Parts: sequence; C-alpha cells; structure tokens
Amino acid sequence: MKYWPGISPPDPHFLNGPFRAALDDKGNFVIPDTGPDGRYIPHSLQQKPGQGCIFPFRQFDIQGFGNEEKLNGVGAAFDLHPLELENAVNVPQRAKAEMYADHKLIIARSPIIGDDGKVSVPQVCFIMGKDFLITFQERYLGFFDKVRQRIQEGKGPMRKLGPDYLAYALIDAMVDRYYPIAQQLSDAIEDLEDWVVENPHPDVLSRIHAIRRQLVVLRRVGHPQREAINMMLRPQATFFTETVQVFARDTRDHIAQIVELIDSSREMASDLADAYLSNVSHRSNEIMKVLTLMASIFIPLTFIAGVYGMNFEYIPELSDRRGYFIVWGIMITITIFMIFFFRRRGWIGTSKSPPKK
Repeated sequence: MKYWPGISPPDPHFLNGPFRAALDDKGNFVIPDTGPDGRYIPHSLQQKPGQGCIFPFRQFDIQGFGNEEKLNGVGAAFDLHPLELENAVNVPQRAKAEMYADHKLIIARSPIIGDDGKVSVPQVCFIMGKDFLITFQERYLGFFDKVRQRIQEGKGPMRKLGPDYLAYALIDAMVDRYYPIAQQLSDAIEDLEDWVVENPHPDVLSRIHAIRRQLVVLRRVGHPQREAINMMLRPQATFFTETVQVFARDTRDHIAQIVELIDSSREMASDLADAYLSNVSHRSNEIMKVLTLMASIFIPLTFIAGVYGMNFEYIPELSDRRGYFIVWGIMITITIFMIFFFRRRGWIGTSKSPPKK
C-alpha cells in the first residue's frame, strides 16, 4: 500500500486509527482500518458499511490535495456536488455549514500555535452522507488523535451511532483546541498589566500588539465557527439526529464561551495599549512639569544675574561692600516665594495616592 501522492506519511502511531486515505498497489482508493485483533483491514470506497469496517458507516480522512484526478474520483464515487469538492480543497475558507440534496457540508477551523509563537487556523472540511463521512485536510494536523484513541479503546457510542455523531466528535475536538490557546493569550495580557503600570517599556507595547493580532485571528475564525454550529442546531436543519443534538449543544456552549473569552481578551488588550500610552504620556507630562518649574524659578534669577553682570562702569550696587550678599538674599527669597506660590496653586507636592481598602 502506498500513500496518496502529495501526502507526507505521519507518525507511525497514526496508522493505528481508521482515518487514513491511501492507494493500494493497484491504484485503488482504500482506507486501512484496524480490526479487533489489531490487524489492518483495507476496504475500498465501494465497500458497503459493516463489511470489514469497525463503523456501521463508511468514513475516510483525506489528507493532501496533490492529485486532482483522485479527488475527482472521490467526488464521483460519492456523487458529490462540484461545489462540495471545491469547498473541500480551496483553503482556507470561512467556517460554515451548508445542506445539499443528499449531503451536508461543514467547514471547521481550529487554531495551532507554531514554533514562532504565531497562531495559524487551518481548516477541515466535513462531507456527511446517509452512510458515510469524509474529512478533507490539507496535511496531517493532529486534530483527531484523541478521537482516534477513543475509537481504538472502544469508548463512547461512536461505533454504534451514525456518521453525524462522529462528525460531532471531530468538530468538538477541534473546538476544544481554541480554549487553551485563548486562555494562554488572556493570561499573557494579565501578566503584562503590571508591567504597563510599573515599567512601561517599549517592548511591552510591542508584546501587547503581538498578542492582540493573535486574538484578532482567533476572533476572525471563532465567530463564523459559532455561527456554523448554531446553524447546524436550528430546528429546520437536519445535520444531527435528536440523540446527537444533545451532545452538539454542549459544543455550542463551548464555542460561545470561547468566543466570549476571545472578545474580552481582545478588549483587555486594547485597553492595556491605551493604558500604556496614557501612562507614558503622564510620565512625559510629569517630566515636562518638573523642567518647566525649574525654568520658571531660574528665569528671575537669571534676570538678576544678567543685570549685575553687565559691563557698565557705573552700577551703584557694585561699589557696596554688602551688594554680593544682598543679591544672594534677593535670589533666595524669590526662589522660596516661587516654590511656596507653586505649592499653593497645586502645581507641586499635592498629589496623593488613594487610600487602600
């Protein structure tokens, strides 16, 4: 058995699950499943549910879009609408849920933090029929590893219910990936709050903007994701059976909570950036106030020093033996008077911190 051209083989443990599209040595499109004894049970697209398959329906996970001919073959085998196939391979798209004559199409996106710390949000396309479920991924993303493990261990009703429950489980696994990333960014914003107040360094502002950009990315995909899940749970929609709707409503609550966290974190980041700029402006104003007061004090002193520093031959006070001390006395008196005046006007020495409760 060989992998589909354009697909990089994942980790070896990935083959232990039922979600893998492949070609056999004759070029037939098959999927390796795992039987009760742990051996692979290949079954083709044309195979009926229950024939060598651990599910009561057929399910395939297609990774890689490098072979247009094979993709068209998948579309022909399942009688997919051309727009369904187009939505599956054109990435990325806005999260959505659409109903076709015999199929349901769901576009879901889930975040990943790369080695560089940036957030990317790849998509997975679900096409669900009466007795099959196909997922399309651009590459191996690791979104479904936990679901695959539950299937292998026989946990949950995934092997008993229809493709809608498996679709719910996979979408729920993708939604769950939002929360730790959103919480991590929220915690980072809270950590920067003390730095903004105590040490408004320019690096703090750049970190705030970096986190804010990541939150914008999450918000741009999180809101459509919530709308898509809400659309699937509308009374007139037939994406899920009544049994599965109970579980899907829990996913709707999760994505709503996540979107609220993202929105609040984004607002906090915006407020924090404004607080940083306000704090820097306040510090600049304090510095300018000190310099202005010092200049105001020295203006009359400079005037007096300038008058008696002129090179006129006859200046009456210069011949007085007490003139030097008199000038110093006048300067000190003016300085004390101006400091007292500034204090009375509230320009210096009147700011008090609020009482601690």
